[in-house]
Amino acid sequence: MVVDDHPMVRKGLSMFISGFSDLQLVGEAANAAAALELYRRERPDVVLMDLVMPEEDGASIIHRIRQEFPQAAMIALTSFGEEHLIQAALRAGARGFLYKTVSVDELAQTIRQVHQGRAILDPKASDVMLRMISSSTWHQAPELDELSERENQVLQLLVEGLTNKQIAAQLQLRPSTVKQYISNILAKLHAQSRTEAVAAALKMGLITK
Repeated sequence: MVVDDHPMVRKGLSMFISGFSDLQLVGEAANAAAALELYRRERPDVVLMDLVMPEEDGASIIHRIRQEFPQAAMIALTSFGEEHLIQAALRAGARGFLYKTVSVDELAQTIRQVHQGRAILDPKASDVMLRMISSSTWHQAPELDELSERENQVLQLLVEGLTNKQIAAQLQLRPSTVKQYISNILAKLHAQSRTEAVAAALKMGLITK
């Protein structure tokens, strides 16, 4: 699913996606209302979200979709590199952050990896996230519930970048059980996404990288 207010960008992304046999575009949206309606109807595996749009910014749309669908996999795709945009996208729960100058093959690979549960960030976005972790700009929730031993094990593997399937194999658990542990971790860390949970855990010293 593609969300962008520019028809030519949507057309270009549609042509790009059609070039890969394992990727399929289920729909396009040009604004927040259309994006929410389309997501509810199609439940896409991954969303490519433009961040700068006239009526409502992409980070806000990401937040609204993830409020209704917490497991939604979102990739922020933008032409702009302002730090506040990166911060907003990460806080909203984007699992990927790329610039529109990215190569076709790299974008395709990012879509696949985000679908598998990994967080994929452009190097500049990674730098911003690290600064957010080390400063007060990253939210640290008070009165956190203590993580169980198994939840800590899952969290450590999240920090290492493993997908749900890889975590399940390593810990000899069912993927559905891993998914539930991750949901518990997000709730206990007051995080909106895996990326935010990892950042919060690193900042609070719950885990080491």
